[in-house]
Amino acid sequence: MQTGESLSTPMPAEGGVDDRFAANDVRLSLGGWLIAGTLTLGAFWLIPLAWQRIEPLGVESDYRVPYPLGNDYWHYERTCNEICRASGAVLIGDSVLWGHYVESKDTLSHYLNELLGEDRLANLAVDGIHPVALAGLIENHAKAIRNQRVIVNCNLLWLSSPRHDLSSVEEAPLNHPALVPQFAVRIPSYKAPLAERLGIVAARHFGFLGWADHLRIAYFGSDDLATWTLEHPYANPLAEVTGRLPSADEPPSPAPDARPWNEKGIRPISPDWVPLDESLQWRFFRRTIELLKTRGNRLFVIIGPLNEHMLTPEGLEGYSQRKRAVAMWHDDQAVPHAVPEALPSEMYADLSHPTAEGYALLAERLMAEEAFRKFVGE
Repeated sequence: MQTGESLSTPMPAEGGVDDRFAANDVRLSLGGWLIAGTLTLGAFWLIPLAWQRIEPLGVESDYRVPYPLGNDYWHYERTCNEICRASGAVLIGDSVLWGHYVESKDTLSHYLNELLGEDRLANLAVDGIHPVALAGLIENHAKAIRNQRVIVNCNLLWLSSPRHDLSSVEEAPLNHPALVPQFAVRIPSYKAPLAERLGIVAARHFGFLGWADHLRIAYFGSDDLATWTLEHPYANPLAEVTGRLPSADEPPSPAPDARPWNEKGIRPISPDWVPLDESLQWRFFRRTIELLKTRGNRLFVIIGPLNEHMLTPEGLEGYSQRKRAVAMWHDDQAVPHAVPEALPSEMYADLSHPTAEGYALLAERLMAEEAFRKFVGE
């Protein structure tokens, strides 16, 4: 720049060329834009794939999706792909199969494998998932469950009130909102704003966004980067991305009280059961069964067993009616199923979750049924 020349020099007259910043000016042709766009999209596709080589998955005996990663559907999809390549059968469902009150070595899948004498069954259940969300999980993130043997738990707890059923018109917090239908089906109690719904739909179809969510959930306590840096102003975010995932035995937070329900002062209840033909959760459970069947899977459904000791006579009658109707539907659909009798009262931690001793007894009772024994033993 010559002496006396200033950046405030007037712009050239109209039609002239201002070359003062020409060295920093990059103008792409249409072909250049196409190349740049292709490279960017390629990077977005390759980065999540490359990350799978950087971050060990650690699927071993008794593995289950770690509790802190319960909302990490990119991780679930990766786990599902890995397990379905090696397992003879998989278990899907909510916290009853996941094992909310027990360690991974005390889940139903563990005790079934112990009775089988080998690790033949894998636990793909997710803590806190309900049938509406389960249908979304299977449809969008579990496409690897194809031509498999699948054991599904039907937990009628989700029909025990309009709030649990999501059919209440009052807004209520729900588990796994990113898995429920955002536009195709109206969920009365789900009232997320449009921008949030659009973001969820985009993440389902763009793997890079799912991977970014994985980093946020696995390494930053589910906080976005801006929130995390405000809370940790002197920390290096890159140092948090260690490549080490939480343990399958990291307990839920807060840690659940695993004592039997009747030692915790819980009293019997009479649920406000939703009629089966009006239930949103039952509708989506059936949708899950149909979706799994269309993918060539062979199914076995475990109906319950709910803690019948915690129900009043009226509550038990409502449950028994629905249990019989659900079993009849499976008969009509020719879906093999079992309706185990209730476990002893002291083997439940609450209305639906067995204790470790309860899972061991449930495994024995299931293996005593010829249809189930044949299903898992083939």
